Amino acid sequence: MSKKYFGTDGVRGRVGAHPITPQFVMQLGYAAGKILATAEHTEGERAAVIIGKDTRISGYLLESALEAGLIAAGIDVYLAGPIPTPAVAYLARTLRLQAGIVISASHNPYEDNGIKFFSAQGTKLPDATEHAIEDQLDLPMLCNDSHALGKAKRINDAVGRYIEFCKSTYPSELNLRGLKIVVDCAHGATYHIAREVFHELGADVVAIGATPNGTNINDGYGATAPKNLQAAVLEHHADVGIALDGDGDRLVMVDAAGVLYDGDQLLYVIACHRQAQGVMSGGVVGTLMTNLAFEHAMQKLAIPFKRAKVGDRYVMEVLQEQGWQLGGENSGHIICLDKHSTGDGIIAALQVLHALRAQGLSLAAAASELRMYPQVLINVKVAKASSLLDNAAVKAAVTAAETALNGKGRVLLRPSGTEPLLRVMVEGEDRALVETCAKKIADVVRGLAA
Repeated sequence: MSKKYFGTDGVRGRVGAHPITPQFVMQLGYAAGKILATAEHTEGERAAVIIGKDTRISGYLLESALEAGLIAAGIDVYLAGPIPTPAVAYLARTLRLQAGIVISASHNPYEDNGIKFFSAQGTKLPDATEHAIEDQLDLPMLCNDSHALGKAKRINDAVGRYIEFCKSTYPSELNLRGLKIVVDCAHGATYHIAREVFHELGADVVAIGATPNGTNINDGYGATAPKNLQAAVLEHHADVGIALDGDGDRLVMVDAAGVLYDGDQLLYVIACHRQAQGVMSGGVVGTLMTNLAFEHAMQKLAIPFKRAKVGDRYVMEVLQEQGWQLGGENSGHIICLDKHSTGDGIIAALQVLHALRAQGLSLAAAASELRMYPQVLINVKVAKASSLLDNAAVKAAVTAAETALNGKGRVLLRPSGTEPLLRVMVEGEDRALVETCAKKIADVVRGLAA
């Protein structure tokens, strides 16, 4: 059953437009509180949640609204302030709370914001719980009697707790001394955390994108805008660059020559090292967008590989189904379940650095065997993208492309989950052929959409 408000990563949208309004967010807090306050979630104790946020100016507004709704439902609220999304997941789990709630729109511009939830186990809420919250939203918002209201408390050591947790995921016998790192915090939730983690492990750290003002999150900095990081690595003669996104759960990296490495390449470095050390538990999960070269590389290493739908939520589902530990997306969400219950940009970066330090390799050398296939993505505006997937003309164009690729590439058509777009993706060994195939399919789609 489809959800009315929850997407793959919570509730998100433009601030001031439904559903990201003070009124709705307060109702959301109340509805979530009523569900979380049930005996099933609390085991008879008073329910409590932690709220964290990124650096958007609207975080103040939405935090207050969410807090009011939760307290009206009888939930105790712990306020962590600006802190990465994975830090909220960690604190919800270690503080034995009923849930963690993050106010963030991740890599989106500052005008957007959103609300996403973590369970007591530090994982995304189950579908059944999200459906229950949506059902509660359809009921009137009331208010508990005064004696049954929740209370609010600020956690002053949340940042320090999370820094120590991140450091604990790096081997105690290794350090980062002698390594110069540029860290780009996207003017987001890691601005006061990422530098400290790498510095305290011994690295010489240059921080950029670390002066948030409420409106500059993701603006020209971070994992979705890495040009400033590439330039800074060259300027400071650094060994490596690390770019996080606004809420700290996404990662891309840059080598000493300023070359950019995406999530597929970083996942490859981690997987290769684990396989070499004999600690590769099971296989690796990618997504429909994972580069075909990565899949072929896993086959060569005899590491099982499966694809999930796009979204770290779906990567997590397949990991749990298979009982595996390692997965991720080419966008930079990397999950190491032996280290954390959710994707974490800082911890993923530490896993890459662990591989480099343990093997005495540069990032360029560690990723050199993975030769990424050219990948072309064309977004075509259509009113009903899903209806075109079964169209005879579209199917014929896809078949023609697959025939031309002759087993040395693949075609993927995927409706956007947030916009009226059909995404046409073609990848293969021959860039010119890939571009031609993608253009031909996109032209057929445009013709039908006209």
